[in-house]
Amino acid sequence: MATDLPAFFVADAPGLDFLNSIATPVDAPVDWIGDGAGFLDWLGQAGLVPGAVLADLAGRALPGEMDKVADQARVLREWFRGFVRRHMGRALNPAALGELGPLQRLLERDEMFQMLGADGTGRLTLGRQRRWRTPEALLLPVGEILAQLVVAEDFAMIKACEGSACTLMFADHTRGHARRWCSMAVCGNRAKQAAHRARAKDEAGK
Repeated sequence: MATDLPAFFVADAPGLDFLNSIATPVDAPVDWIGDGAGFLDWLGQAGLVPGAVLADLAGRALPGEMDKVADQARVLREWFRGFVRRHMGRALNPAALGELGPLQRLLERDEMFQMLGADGTGRLTLGRQRRWRTPEALLLPVGEILAQLVVAEDFAMIKACEGSACTLMFADHTRGHARRWCSMAVCGNRAKQAAHRARAKDEAGK
C-alpha cells in the first residue's frame, strides 16, 4: 500500500530517483511502488504523469490491474539497478547497448505525438503529448527517464551513498565531484555523529 512518507528525490537524476523508490530511511525498508496505489502516488510525486491522467487510469483500471503494473515497475527497477551497478564508476560505452534490450522494448511501445497549443502569453507552442491507453502506459515515462540517464549522465559520476545502511544512489554534479552522501542532512549527519562518538570513546579510553 502507499506510504505516507514522502518519496526521496535526492539523486539529481530522475532515473536514479526511480531506483531510489525503495530505500531504508530508518530501520526497515520502504518500497514506494510496493503496489498499484504506491506506484500511482510515486509517479505523481515525481511529476512524471499529470494528476488527471493518473486519476483517469485508476478509475478505468480493472481490479488488480494497477498492482500488476507496479509488479512490472519493480522488475524494471531491479533489472536497471543491476545495469547501473555494473557500469557505475566509469564512462558508459556503446558496448553497453547489448545489455539494454528490456529498456529498448519498453521504449518501442511508446505513443508520443506533438500538438500545437498556446502558452500563458498567447504565443503558439509545439509540445509533446502521450497517449495513455492502458495502465501499462504508466511505465513509458519511467522508460524515458531511464533512457535519459543512459545518454545524458556520466556514469563515472554515479555513486552510491557512503552511509553504512543506505542503499541510495546519486549523480555527483558537485564541483570537484566530492559528494559522498545521499543527503548531508541524513547520512552525512549520521556519519558526523558516528565519527564524533568514536573520537569521544577513543579519548575516554586514553
